[in-house]
Amino acid sequence: MKKIYLILFLAIISGSLFAQTTNTQQSKKSDKEQRKLKKIAIFREQEEGENVFQRDFSLGARLNTDGWSGFLEMGYRKNRKIVNYFQFEFAEKKDHKEVKRQSSDYSFTQRPFIYGKQNNFYQAKLGIGQRYLIGGKANKNGVEVDAIYYGGVSVGLLKPYYLNAKDANGNDVDIKYDPNNPGNFLIPEKINGAGGFGKGWDNLSVVPGLHAKLGMRFDWAHFNEVVSALEVGVNAEMYTKKIPIMVNEQNKQFFFNGYVSLQFGKRWNKR
Repeated sequence: MKKIYLILFLAIISGSLFAQTTNTQQSKKSDKEQRKLKKIAIFREQEEGENVFQRDFSLGARLNTDGWSGFLEMGYRKNRKIVNYFQFEFAEKKDHKEVKRQSSDYSFTQRPFIYGKQNNFYQAKLGIGQRYLIGGKANKNGVEVDAIYYGGVSVGLLKPYYLNAKDANGNDVDIKYDPNNPGNFLIPEKINGAGGFGKGWDNLSVVPGLHAKLGMRFDWAHFNEVVSALEVGVNAEMYTKKIPIMVNEQNKQFFFNGYVSLQFGKRWNKR
């Protein structure tokens, strides 16, 4: 009789262990399938769903009708349609009359120069703006379209432009433009070439200003967590005084230009 009870007890224990093992395996399989489905759902959301990521960061380059610039951008989503963003930009403005030349006695050691250029004009800009959603991507091959409005402060940096020229004694010297004594700076026959990019940084002058822009941005990235965008628009800048870029051209205090830019980056959610 004891043997029968022992056999029944072992059978019950074995059945219980088998059931637990089966349930555990099924539970693990179920968890694995759930994780897989969640990954698929996230993948589809990133690829084809509406872009609702809370943060984005990108960097880009901009070609302006009067120069160039590079920038960094950080965005913070306010709601479904609006993203607030901050941008830092470093740019250079060029006059439309700037043309590079070679000296009359050109050699490989001489740099091309810009005749009549008085200063390089750089700008460090910081501003805040908004991107307003006009049309989202219907699928991964679509394009998100946003309106852009933006403004901020601009710190203009004037760097004297140097030339290498012959002085009265025939010696080669680096000179900058002096309105009281134009001298050899404006005599093409005495100019050897440009003085070099490193010249003039110790003589920078600062000109404060303001800037604003309006534009349209087109983001074609297949995945919503990626930023791949083209932006086109117009930009306006006003400075506290006229900016002398060229000697023989009328100096301007207000600048207006068109631009096109490319930027790349990523999006993520705040944790």
